[in-house]
Amino acid sequence: MKNNVSIMLVDDHAVVRFGIRSLIEKNPGWFVCAEAETLASAYELAEKLKPDIVLLDIKLPDGDGAVGCREIKKIVPNVKIIILTAYSDDSIVAEAVKSGADGYLLKNIDSKGIITAIENVIKGASILDTAMVGSLFNIVKKTEQLEELTAQEKTILQLISMGKTNKEISKELFLADKTVRNIVSRILKKINVTNRTEAALYYIRQMSLK
Repeated sequence: MKNNVSIMLVDDHAVVRFGIRSLIEKNPGWFVCAEAETLASAYELAEKLKPDIVLLDIKLPDGDGAVGCREIKKIVPNVKIIILTAYSDDSIVAEAVKSGADGYLLKNIDSKGIITAIENVIKGASILDTAMVGSLFNIVKKTEQLEELTAQEKTILQLISMGKTNKEISKELFLADKTVRNIVSRILKKINVTNRTEAALYYIRQMSLK
């Protein structure tokens, strides 16, 4: 295990930062090199101090932690970032994973869990809170559903997401109205939604995960 591990805390709640700092500094060789309440401050401190680990909240006063994760990784390419948050929504987890986060923990984790997570991330592991396994499964499952669509079905789903009617889709793709209706029904069944609006939202969400 590396000695003298520098850790930066990015959270807009002083009480949270105080608790994590107290916990971290009980471990020999670990120290909190900086604290930030905003992303802007975090970027400045990251560039100046080059921390080894960043514990980053997902919701901050001046922006989203997933965006912050990507930016901090650009500033300090070798940094390990653990998202520590109260939010467990599927889409938020997906964005954090896409942003390159090395870990995702919920704030109700106990002190031993935080320490173990930091140790494992230092070793190169990726950490996901056990409570998030179901969310990650849902993300994978929904992506698989989209992959089950044929190329033609994906095209029609994209057109649905653009607000196109069956008649407009029929004209654009040179298909009979009845054929389009049948394909749309098949798409709804495959992606497990009940109407065109849900289908459009589903498509937009899947594209955001890519």
